[in-house]
Amino acid sequence: MALPRPHRFDVYIAVGGLLGGLLLVGLGLSTRPATDPVTLFDGPWPVLVPLTVLAGCELLRRAAPRTALLIGTAALCADVVTQGSLVTVLMFTDVIYAAVLYGPLASARRIQWITGLLTVAGTLVPFAVWRVPEALLIGVVVGVVAYGPAATGWIVRNHRDAAEAARLRAEQTALLAEMDRAQAVTAERARMARELHDMVANHLSAIAIHSTAALSIDDPATSREALSVIRENSVDGLAEMRRLIGILRDGDEDPVAVPTLDGLAALVDGARANGLDVTLDADHDGKVPAPVELAAYRIVQESLTNALKHACPGRVTVGLHRRDGVLDVRVTSPYGHRDGPRAPGSGAGLTGMRERAALLGGTFRAGPQGTVWAVHATLPVPEGESE
Repeated sequence: MALPRPHRFDVYIAVGGLLGGLLLVGLGLSTRPATDPVTLFDGPWPVLVPLTVLAGCELLRRAAPRTALLIGTAALCADVVTQGSLVTVLMFTDVIYAAVLYGPLASARRIQWITGLLTVAGTLVPFAVWRVPEALLIGVVVGVVAYGPAATGWIVRNHRDAAEAARLRAEQTALLAEMDRAQAVTAERARMARELHDMVANHLSAIAIHSTAALSIDDPATSREALSVIRENSVDGLAEMRRLIGILRDGDEDPVAVPTLDGLAALVDGARANGLDVTLDADHDGKVPAPVELAAYRIVQESLTNALKHACPGRVTVGLHRRDGVLDVRVTSPYGHRDGPRAPGSGAGLTGMRERAALLGGTFRAGPQGTVWAVHATLPVPEGESE
């Protein structure tokens, strides 16, 4: 199995430690004299073995921290029976630090406990055996060499993990904010598309149908009447477009200009002027919330526009009733083959009506029922929320 590739910074540490240790050996500096009882191998050459091994462990401090710690511990034990090198001890403390910082979480916890217990044992056992205060220094040395680096690595690891968690939370927050922004933009685009379609399609459909009639019927009176209807719808369509452009440019919508259910009579009168035979049956006692009013108005408006474009000659009925916390909107028109002029449709109207009902938690159905085309929408009107 190939050994893991060491990090560049680890290579610098290993080379620097090895060169520093060789410098101390060359100067004859060691941690113990040759006459010390624990020194089994005196002279400079035995010191080089644990020094070189620890330098090799430094290469693995990040790539394989547990392996480096096990080998480094054995090398430190070998250094104890030589005259010793301060650089070897320093590199061992760095190996412990790296094992806690870069190793698995379970190993980091175990190293903390083991080094802590060794520090306590190194303090109490020698003092209990020799009964001299100087024996306590053994525990101090063990704490500095083993527990101190482990505790430092644990603190740094906690700060690093906390910083990483904060970074991830920031990224998630930014991602959620971007998703919310994209959804808001999409919803606003859909809303403006519905408004544009509902406000302008009715007038443009009437213009298209009456212009076709004026071109196909060679009768001055009929052409004059058609041109009059075309002019009226053109003016109304331009007014609606100006209102929508004002909303987009300024961001403020004039509450007076927002359609309400009180304007259904005028809407039906406009449909009659465009050639539809329309009857209105409205029963909605009391006020309803503004979003429900706007949705109901637009659904009726789009239904009349579709009837103008596609319905056969006959009676178109508009019903509006409020009962049991629901505003019921129903529009029916004759369904079948149409001989006269008709305007093309894209299906966007039905989609817009369905979206308006869904946004309010209501239902929407549209389709043929025998000889009529029926549009039926139910819009919830919670009690106590009317305006």
